Amino acid sequence: MKPSYEYKINYPIEKPDTIKKEMIDPIDYGYKSKRTIDITIKQPEFTSVCPMTGLPDVGCIIIKYRPDQKIVELKSLKFYLLQYRNVGMFYEHVVNRILDDLVDMLDPLYMEIIGEFTPRGGVSSTASAVYEKNKS
Repeated sequence: MKPSYEYKINYPIEKPDTIKKEMIDPIDYGYKSKRTIDITIKQPEFTSVCPMTGLPDVGCIIIKYRPDQKIVELKSLKFYLLQYRNVGMFYEHVVNRILDDLVDMLDPLYMEIIGEFTPRGGVSSTASAVYEKNKS
């Protein structure tokens, strides 16, 4: 059964392959030999778009990690996350993609990405993905 309406998108939805992880600038963690540290970064104004409707998805991306040799330079992280603004991706794919890119660039001991997305139609959604370095 065909719906009596059609979605009208007035702007192009970008594909996920437009996101470049190379924008992430890893810098040396100078205290590796002295202690471990847990870092939490929040981006409360994260936006992407629904790949089906083109409607904006807004939420808070929370990055929790324990670095090994590298930490992320925050300005580069901001510009990396801004790339998602017009990209059509489901929430679950967003958190997994951010995790994959940050792990590739930073090689942390542990990392968790949490996406807390604002309600749309009365339904809110939280998605998280976790990486832990294999110590073998």
